[in-house]
Amino acid sequence: MPSQKNGHEKCAYVISVNMGYGHERASYGLKEIAYGGVITANDYPGIPKKDKNLWGQSRKGYEAVSRLKPIPLLGDLAFAIMDKIQEIPDFYPRRDLSAATYQVKQTYYMIEHMGLCRDLIEKLSKKPLPLVCTFFIPAFAAEVYDYPGDIYCVLCDADISRAWVARDPKQSRIKYFAPNGRVVERLKLYGVPEENIYLTGFPLPKEAIGDLAGNITRQDLMARICNLDPQGIFLKKYARVIESELGSNTCIIKKSHPLTVMFTVGGAGAQKKLGIDILASLKRTLVRDGMILRLVAGTKKDIAEMFHKAVTDLGMKRLLGKKVFIDYYPDRPTYFREFTKLLRKTDILWTKPSEMSFYCGMGLPVIMAPTIGSQEDFNRTWLMYIGAGFDQGDPKHTSEWLFDWINSGGVARAAWNGYMEAPQHGAYRIEGIITGTRMGVETLPMIV
Repeated sequence: MPSQKNGHEKCAYVISVNMGYGHERASYGLKEIAYGGVITANDYPGIPKKDKNLWGQSRKGYEAVSRLKPIPLLGDLAFAIMDKIQEIPDFYPRRDLSAATYQVKQTYYMIEHMGLCRDLIEKLSKKPLPLVCTFFIPAFAAEVYDYPGDIYCVLCDADISRAWVARDPKQSRIKYFAPNGRVVERLKLYGVPEENIYLTGFPLPKEAIGDLAGNITRQDLMARICNLDPQGIFLKKYARVIESELGSNTCIIKKSHPLTVMFTVGGAGAQKKLGIDILASLKRTLVRDGMILRLVAGTKKDIAEMFHKAVTDLGMKRLLGKKVFIDYYPDRPTYFREFTKLLRKTDILWTKPSEMSFYCGMGLPVIMAPTIGSQEDFNRTWLMYIGAGFDQGDPKHTSEWLFDWINSGGVARAAWNGYMEAPQHGAYRIEGIITGTRMGVETLPMIV
C-alpha cells in the first residue's frame, strides 16, 4: 500500500473511484494531503479479482446507460430506471428522510455479504490515518470493517441522494464535507447529526486558486473579464464594486490569451455530438476572428478521433493547433493535471452541470448542456441561483447567440457572480479540519 514520501502535509488517505470524472476531480483537489497519492478503490494494486468484478459491473452499467441517453425512447427508458434508483427527493416540505433506501441496502449487502472493500480497509488499518473518501462505498466499508481512524466523505454535487448517507445515520461516525449550504440541510434531513457535517465547499485544485486570498483566481478573472466584456458594459456598470474587490487596475492589463471557449465531454462520453455542432456553428468565426475553441475529449480516445474527423470533414484542418484544439490524454492523472492548467486560460466553460459546476468559483461562466440525472438538475438550479451559469442556446446557432450574450456583458456578469458567490477554498478548509489547524479558513466568506 502507499508509502510516505513528501513530509508531514501528507496527512490522510484520499480514496476515490474512477467512475466518471467527478469523484476523481474531487480527490485531485486533495492530492496535497494524500499519503502515498490518491487511492482508487476500484483499481488499486493488488485489488482482489472479486472486488474488481463488482466495481466493473457497476461502472460499465452507468457508462452504458449514460451513452444511451441521447437515443430516443430506449435511452430515455434506460436512464429513467437508473435515475429513479438514485432519485433525490423534493426538499420541501422538510421531513424525516433518514430511512435507508433500496440503493443503500444494496450497497451494504455488497459490503457485508460479498466483502467489497474489505481488502482495502484491512490494508489501510495497519497504519491508520484519517480516511477521506470522495465516494460513499469506501466510507461505508470503513465503518463496517471497524477502521480505527476518522472517516470523512466528500460530497460532489449541489444536492445529494440518500445513497450517500450510512444505513443508520444517527449512529454512524462518518463525517461529511458539504460543497454548499443546501447539502448541509439535506444531510440533516437524511438523519446525519449536525456535529458530523462541515460546510467546506468543493475542493478546487489549489494551483488554480492560489493562496487564501485567491491571488491566482483574481489574476485570471481580471484577464477573463477583458475578453468577456468587449463593449465595456459590465465594467462600466459595476466599476466601483469590481475595483473594491480586484483593484484599480482591472482590465488595464495585457490580454494573456484570445477569447477561449472550452467544451468538455463528461467521463461517460455522453453529449459528444454537441461538440461537433458547436464546432460547425463557429467555423466562420474561428476562421475570421481571434478566438479559440477547445474540445476536451478527456481520456476518451474514440471521442478525440470523432472530433478530429469532424474538423477534417468541415474543412478546418488548417486551424488545428492554432484556433481549434482537441485535448485528449492517455491517462487520468495527466488529464486532471493538464485540464486544470487549461482552465486558467479558458474564458467560457461549456459542459453539462456535473461537479464542474463548482469550477464557476474560479470566475468561469458556465454554459450548461442538457442535464443527465437528477443530481445534475440540482447542480443546474444552484448555478442559476447564484447567477454563474445559463442554459445553452441552440448549438447549431452558437455563432449568433453566444456573441450577443458576450457583447451585452452578460457572460462577464456570470463570471463575476461565480467568483463572488461560489466556494473557492474547499481544499484548504478540508485540510484545516483534518489537521486541526483550520489554517485561517474560518475568516473566509460563507458559502451558499
